[in-house]
Amino acid sequence: QVQLVESGGGLVQPGGSLRLSCAASRRILNLNAMAWYRQVPGKQRDVIASITSRGITSYADSVKDRFSISRDNAESTVYLQMNSLKPEDTDVYYCYVQTQTGAKYWGQGTQVTVSS
Repeated sequence: QVQLVESGGGLVQPGGSLRLSCAASRRILNLNAMAWYRQVPGKQRDVIASITSRGITSYADSVKDRFSISRDNAESTVYLQMNSLKPEDTDVYYCYVQTQTGAKYWGQGTQVTVSS
């Protein structure tokens, strides 16, 4: 059973940066889309950044020009570089991976808190 392990969350001041990582417990073959979501408890989990198998990226308007998603297919890892963080970016962040055969995996979530 593949597990996605996230790291890099924490407390940061407004205007600061964090880099989230999401690594699979073993190599995942036939990777397709990879993405990052975020969720406030009690609310819907929303996609904020995604990257296709060809490296085409897409961002939610709220994070565009501040966040950057990237991937390492050989390591089955996806990253999220977050710059110019704002208090409203405070959330639990989840990574998501889908294979070409339709398998879907979620990370366990990592807390990001932006506060002075």
